[in-house]
Amino acid sequence: MIGVGDSAGGVMGPWRSGILEVSGGHLAYQRTGGEGRALVLSHGLSDNGLCWSRLAAALAPEFDVIMLDARGHGESSRIPAGAPHDAGKDIGEAIDRLGLGAPIVMGHSVGARATAGYANANPARVSKVILEDPPFLPPAESSAAKVRREKFRRQVEKFQTMSEAEIMAMGKSSSPLWHDDDFPAWAVAKKRVDPEAFPSYDTPWQDSIALISAPTLLIHGDADRGSLITEQLAQEAKSMNPNISSVRINGAGHNVRRENFPEFLTAVRAFL
Repeated sequence: MIGVGDSAGGVMGPWRSGILEVSGGHLAYQRTGGEGRALVLSHGLSDNGLCWSRLAAALAPEFDVIMLDARGHGESSRIPAGAPHDAGKDIGEAIDRLGLGAPIVMGHSVGARATAGYANANPARVSKVILEDPPFLPPAESSAAKVRREKFRRQVEKFQTMSEAEIMAMGKSSSPLWHDDDFPAWAVAKKRVDPEAFPSYDTPWQDSIALISAPTLLIHGDADRGSLITEQLAQEAKSMNPNISSVRINGAGHNVRRENFPEFLTAVRAFL
Protein backbone atom coordinates (compact mmCIF):
# COMPACT_ATOMS: atom_id res chain seq x y z
CA MET A 1 0.00 0.00 0.00
CA ILE A 2 1.25 3.45 -0.88
CA GLY A 3 1.42 5.73 2.10
CA VAL A 4 3.41 6.32 5.24
CA GLY A 5 2.84 5.75 8.90
CA ASP A 6 0.94 2.45 8.64
CA SER A 7 0.43 0.53 11.85
CA ALA A 8 -1.59 -2.42 12.99
CA GLY A 9 -4.75 -1.97 15.00
CA GLY A 10 -8.23 -0.59 14.67
CA VAL A 11 -11.40 -0.04 16.61
CA MET A 12 -13.34 -2.95 15.12
CA GLY A 13 -10.59 -5.23 13.87
CA PRO A 14 -6.97 -5.47 12.68
CA TRP A 15 -7.27 -2.32 10.59
CA ARG A 16 -4.30 -0.33 9.37
CA SER A 17 -3.85 3.41 9.76
CA GLY A 18 -1.76 5.77 7.72
CA ILE A 19 -1.03 9.25 6.46
CA LEU A 20 -1.31 10.37 2.84
CA GLU A 21 0.45 13.48 1.57
CA VAL A 22 -1.89 15.75 -0.43
CA SER A 23 -1.51 19.26 -1.79
CA GLY A 24 -0.74 21.61 1.08
CA GLY A 25 -1.11 19.01 3.82
CA HIS A 26 -1.99 15.42 4.64
CA LEU A 27 -4.98 13.14 5.18
CA ALA A 28 -5.17 10.40 7.79
CA TYR A 29 -7.04 7.19 7.08
CA GLN A 30 -7.99 3.75 8.37
CA ARG A 31 -8.10 0.71 6.07
CA THR A 32 -9.65 -2.69 6.62
CA GLY A 33 -7.58 -4.38 3.89
CA GLY A 34 -8.50 -7.62 2.18
CA GLU A 35 -8.94 -8.74 -1.41
CA GLY A 36 -12.32 -7.12 -2.05
CA ARG A 37 -13.05 -4.07 -4.18
CA ALA A 38 -11.86 -0.76 -2.74
CA LEU A 39 -14.56 1.36 -1.08
CA VAL A 40 -13.57 4.90 -0.07
CA LEU A 41 -15.70 6.52 2.65
CA SER A 42 -15.90 10.27 3.32
CA HIS A 43 -17.58 11.40 6.55
CA GLY A 44 -19.80 14.35 7.43
CA LEU A 45 -19.00 17.65 9.11
CA SER A 46 -17.36 17.29 12.56
CA ASP A 47 -17.07 13.48 12.24
CA ASN A 48 -13.94 11.49 11.39
CA GLY A 49 -13.14 8.37 9.39
CA LEU A 50 -13.78 6.00 12.27
CA CYS A 51 -17.36 7.26 12.50
CA TRP A 52 -17.90 4.74 9.68
CA SER A 53 -16.70 1.86 11.90
CA ARG A 54 -20.02 0.03 12.20
CA LEU A 55 -20.59 0.04 8.44
CA ALA A 56 -16.94 -0.75 7.70
CA ALA A 57 -17.06 -3.78 10.00
CA ALA A 58 -20.19 -5.04 8.22
CA LEU A 59 -18.68 -4.62 4.75
CA ALA A 60 -15.05 -5.59 5.48
CA PRO A 61 -15.50 -9.28 4.53
CA GLU A 62 -16.46 -8.20 0.99
CA PHE A 63 -14.65 -4.90 0.47
CA ASP A 64 -11.35 -3.18 1.18
CA VAL A 65 -12.78 -0.23 3.10
CA ILE A 66 -10.78 3.02 3.35
CA MET A 67 -12.07 5.61 5.84
CA LEU A 68 -10.59 9.07 5.31
CA ASP A 69 -10.29 11.85 7.86
CA ALA A 70 -11.27 14.91 5.85
CA ARG A 71 -9.02 17.94 6.03
CA GLY A 72 -9.81 19.83 9.22
CA HIS A 73 -10.97 16.66 10.97
CA GLY A 74 -9.41 13.88 13.00
CA GLU A 75 -5.69 13.50 12.40
CA SER A 76 -5.66 15.30 9.03
CA SER A 77 -4.24 18.75 8.33
CA ARG A 78 -5.94 21.85 9.68
CA ILE A 79 -7.38 24.49 7.35
CA PRO A 80 -5.82 27.98 7.30
CA ALA A 81 -8.44 30.68 7.93
CA GLY A 82 -9.85 31.98 4.67
CA ALA A 83 -7.95 29.47 2.53
CA PRO A 84 -9.83 27.88 -0.40
CA HIS A 85 -10.41 24.18 0.11
CA ASP A 86 -11.65 21.54 -2.34
CA ALA A 87 -12.61 18.41 -0.41
CA GLY A 88 -13.35 16.54 -3.64
CA LYS A 89 -9.81 17.19 -4.84
CA ASP A 90 -8.50 15.80 -1.54
CA ILE A 91 -10.45 12.59 -2.13
CA GLY A 92 -8.94 12.30 -5.59
CA GLU A 93 -5.39 12.81 -4.34
CA ALA A 94 -5.92 10.20 -1.62
CA ILE A 95 -7.19 7.72 -4.20
CA ASP A 96 -4.14 8.42 -6.35
CA ARG A 97 -1.74 8.01 -3.45
CA LEU A 98 -3.32 4.67 -2.56
CA GLY A 99 -3.19 3.51 -6.18
CA LEU A 100 -6.85 2.51 -6.16
CA GLY A 101 -7.72 3.08 -9.81
CA ALA A 102 -11.53 3.37 -10.00
CA PRO A 103 -12.89 2.53 -6.53
CA ILE A 104 -16.41 2.70 -5.19
CA VAL A 105 -16.82 6.05 -3.44
CA MET A 106 -19.32 6.90 -0.73
CA GLY A 107 -19.95 9.88 1.50
CA HIS A 108 -22.29 11.26 4.12
CA SER A 109 -23.51 14.87 4.29
CA VAL A 110 -20.67 17.24 3.33
CA GLY A 111 -18.61 14.12 2.60
CA ALA A 112 -21.32 13.10 0.14
CA ARG A 113 -21.18 16.51 -1.53
CA ALA A 114 -17.38 16.15 -1.80
CA THR A 115 -17.76 12.61 -3.13
CA ALA A 116 -20.22 13.79 -5.76
CA GLY A 117 -17.85 16.58 -6.74
CA TYR A 118 -14.98 14.12 -7.16
CA ALA A 119 -17.08 11.66 -9.19
CA ASN A 120 -18.44 14.51 -11.33
CA ALA A 121 -14.96 15.84 -12.11
CA ASN A 122 -13.46 12.36 -12.65
CA PRO A 123 -16.20 10.23 -14.20
CA ALA A 124 -13.81 7.52 -15.42
CA ARG A 125 -12.15 7.10 -12.03
CA VAL A 126 -15.04 5.70 -10.00
CA SER A 127 -16.97 2.46 -10.43
CA LYS A 128 -19.99 3.26 -8.25
CA VAL A 129 -21.11 6.20 -6.09
CA ILE A 130 -23.23 6.27 -2.92
CA LEU A 131 -24.42 9.59 -1.48
CA GLU A 132 -25.93 9.57 2.02
CA ASP A 133 -28.09 12.66 2.48
CA PRO A 134 -25.85 15.23 0.78
CA PRO A 135 -26.49 18.96 1.34
CA PHE A 136 -28.11 19.67 -2.01
CA LEU A 137 -28.79 23.25 -0.96
CA PRO A 138 -28.64 26.48 -2.96
CA PRO A 139 -25.52 28.62 -2.46
CA ALA A 140 -25.99 30.72 0.65
CA GLU A 141 -25.84 34.50 0.55
CA SER A 142 -22.64 35.83 2.10
CA SER A 143 -24.42 37.12 5.21
CA ALA A 144 -26.22 33.81 5.81
CA ALA A 145 -23.02 31.86 5.20
CA LYS A 146 -21.19 34.02 7.74
CA VAL A 147 -23.89 33.34 10.37
CA ARG A 148 -23.69 29.59 9.79
CA ARG A 149 -19.90 29.63 9.95
CA GLU A 150 -19.91 31.55 13.24
CA LYS A 151 -22.50 29.18 14.70
CA PHE A 152 -20.29 26.24 13.77
CA ARG A 153 -17.22 27.87 15.34
CA ARG A 154 -19.12 28.41 18.59
CA GLN A 155 -20.22 24.79 18.63
CA VAL A 156 -16.64 23.61 18.11
CA GLU A 157 -15.49 25.87 20.94
CA LYS A 158 -18.16 24.39 23.20
CA PHE A 159 -16.97 20.86 22.42
CA GLN A 160 -13.47 21.86 23.51
CA THR A 161 -14.78 22.63 26.99
CA MET A 162 -16.50 19.23 27.32
CA SER A 163 -15.13 15.80 28.10
CA GLU A 164 -15.70 12.91 25.68
CA ALA A 165 -18.03 11.37 28.27
CA GLU A 166 -20.09 14.57 28.35
CA ILE A 167 -20.23 14.69 24.56
CA MET A 168 -21.37 11.06 24.43
CA ALA A 169 -24.08 11.73 27.02
CA MET A 170 -25.29 14.70 25.00
CA GLY A 171 -25.35 12.58 21.86
CA LYS A 172 -27.25 9.73 23.44
CA SER A 173 -29.83 12.19 24.73
CA SER A 174 -30.35 13.91 21.38
CA SER A 175 -30.01 10.81 19.16
CA PRO A 176 -31.72 7.89 20.94
CA LEU A 177 -32.04 5.85 17.72
CA TRP A 178 -28.28 5.48 17.32
CA HIS A 179 -26.50 2.27 18.30
CA ASP A 180 -24.09 2.47 21.24
CA ASP A 181 -21.22 1.62 18.89
CA ASP A 182 -21.79 4.88 16.99
CA PHE A 183 -20.97 7.19 19.89
CA PRO A 184 -17.29 6.64 20.87
CA ALA A 185 -15.75 7.73 17.56
CA TRP A 186 -18.37 10.47 17.20
CA ALA A 187 -17.39 11.94 20.59
CA VAL A 188 -13.67 11.75 19.85
CA ALA A 189 -14.22 13.46 16.51
CA LYS A 190 -15.95 16.42 18.13
CA LYS A 191 -12.77 17.18 20.11
CA ARG A 192 -10.60 17.09 16.96
CA VAL A 193 -12.46 19.22 14.46
CA ASP A 194 -11.08 22.46 13.05
CA PRO A 195 -13.34 25.51 13.60
CA GLU A 196 -12.44 26.50 10.01
CA ALA A 197 -13.85 23.25 8.57
CA PHE A 198 -17.31 24.57 7.76
CA PRO A 199 -17.74 24.28 3.97
CA SER A 200 -18.81 27.00 1.58
CA TYR A 201 -20.63 26.15 -1.64
CA ASP A 202 -20.31 28.82 -4.31
CA THR A 203 -21.87 26.80 -7.13
CA PRO A 204 -25.27 25.11 -7.45
CA TRP A 205 -25.43 21.52 -6.22
CA GLN A 206 -26.69 20.50 -9.64
CA ASP A 207 -23.21 21.22 -11.02
CA SER A 208 -21.77 18.49 -8.78
CA ILE A 209 -23.80 15.62 -10.28
CA ALA A 210 -24.45 16.44 -13.95
CA LEU A 211 -21.40 14.60 -15.31
CA ILE A 212 -21.32 11.54 -13.04
CA SER A 213 -21.28 8.52 -15.36
CA ALA A 214 -21.05 5.71 -12.79
CA PRO A 215 -24.13 4.10 -11.22
CA THR A 216 -25.03 6.35 -8.30
CA LEU A 217 -27.31 5.72 -5.33
CA LEU A 218 -28.78 8.68 -3.43
CA ILE A 219 -29.85 7.50 0.04
CA HIS A 220 -31.97 9.79 2.17
CA GLY A 221 -34.36 9.75 5.10
CA ASP A 222 -37.60 11.53 5.90
CA ALA A 223 -37.60 15.31 5.49
CA ASP A 224 -39.77 15.70 8.58
CA ARG A 225 -37.05 13.93 10.58
CA GLY A 226 -34.30 16.22 9.33
CA SER A 227 -33.22 14.68 6.03
CA LEU A 228 -31.75 17.30 3.70
CA ILE A 229 -33.05 15.45 0.65
CA THR A 230 -36.76 15.73 -0.02
CA GLU A 231 -38.58 13.54 -2.52
CA GLN A 232 -38.69 16.57 -4.81
CA LEU A 233 -34.91 17.02 -4.66
CA ALA A 234 -34.37 13.30 -5.25
CA GLN A 235 -36.59 13.45 -8.33
CA GLU A 236 -34.74 16.52 -9.62
CA ALA A 237 -31.38 14.77 -9.22
CA LYS A 238 -32.65 11.70 -11.08
CA SER A 239 -34.15 13.77 -13.87
CA MET A 240 -30.82 15.55 -14.35
CA ASN A 241 -28.73 12.38 -14.50
CA PRO A 242 -30.15 8.98 -15.48
CA ASN A 243 -27.26 7.24 -13.72
CA ILE A 244 -28.74 8.27 -10.37
CA SER A 245 -31.27 6.17 -8.46
CA SER A 246 -32.59 6.93 -4.99
CA VAL A 247 -33.97 5.18 -1.94
CA ARG A 248 -35.71 6.65 1.08
CA ILE A 249 -35.03 4.93 4.39
CA ASN A 250 -38.05 5.03 6.68
CA GLY A 251 -37.69 6.36 10.20
CA ALA A 252 -34.35 8.09 9.53
CA GLY A 253 -33.34 11.71 9.18
CA HIS A 254 -30.00 13.22 8.17
CA ASN A 255 -27.91 10.50 9.84
CA VAL A 256 -29.54 7.78 7.79
CA ARG A 257 -27.22 4.87 8.58
CA ARG A 258 -27.17 5.69 12.28
CA GLU A 259 -30.94 5.98 12.61
CA ASN A 260 -31.95 2.89 10.60
CA PHE A 261 -28.81 0.83 10.12
CA PRO A 262 -30.49 -2.45 9.04
CA GLU A 263 -32.41 -0.86 6.15
CA PHE A 264 -29.46 1.33 5.21
CA LEU A 265 -27.14 -1.69 5.03
CA THR A 266 -29.68 -3.65 2.99
CA ALA A 267 -29.94 -0.80 0.48
CA VAL A 268 -26.15 -0.46 0.21
CA ARG A 269 -25.62 -4.20 -0.25
CA ALA A 270 -28.33 -4.39 -2.91
CA PHE A 271 -26.74 -1.51 -4.84
CA LEU A 272 -23.21 -2.88 -4.57
